[in-house]
Amino acid sequence: MAKICVFLAEGFEECEALLVVDVCRRAGLDLKMVSISEDVRVTSSHGVTVVADLVLSQVNFDEVDMIVLPGGMPGTKNLEDCEPLMKQVEAFYHGGKYVSAICAAPSILGHRGFLKGREAVSYPTFESHLEGATVLKETVAVSDHVTTSRGLGTAIDFGLAIVERFLGKEEAEKIATAIVYR
Repeated sequence: MAKICVFLAEGFEECEALLVVDVCRRAGLDLKMVSISEDVRVTSSHGVTVVADLVLSQVNFDEVDMIVLPGGMPGTKNLEDCEPLMKQVEAFYHGGKYVSAICAAPSILGHRGFLKGREAVSYPTFESHLEGATVLKETVAVSDHVTTSRGLGTAIDFGLAIVERFLGKEEAEKIATAIVYR
């Protein structure tokens, strides 16, 4: 079974993280919420405190199949400033493992040159950070092992794209039907 980690930093956008968690767990995927600090409690950009499953130092990245970066401010900046996490994002990208980001977080991938020659999306005011990408207006862009999404309003589509990647289109459609999404 695929193992997915959603990384939470102070100031993350709660719905972008938790909708992905919900959709993926409904599909039976092994998804863990991971605090980038040593405290499992992480407060979102709108003052919602979430209790993560793990802290960054507890993650065995050899067992992880996908890294998910939610947006939000200052959450995105805090993710990007977390050097141990960024080393893993780089290792995943260069190793061909799955990296996914939503809203402002695709800017992290753009800053590292990971979007050059790829189709990508982000929150509109962060599109200039998608360095070298063909910027789309779709809700989600899947380009090889990189998935990006535009923001809170596209978080369910983002979660369903992750489900589809690991379990196929039919399973993603079953989840969408079950949550009365389509």
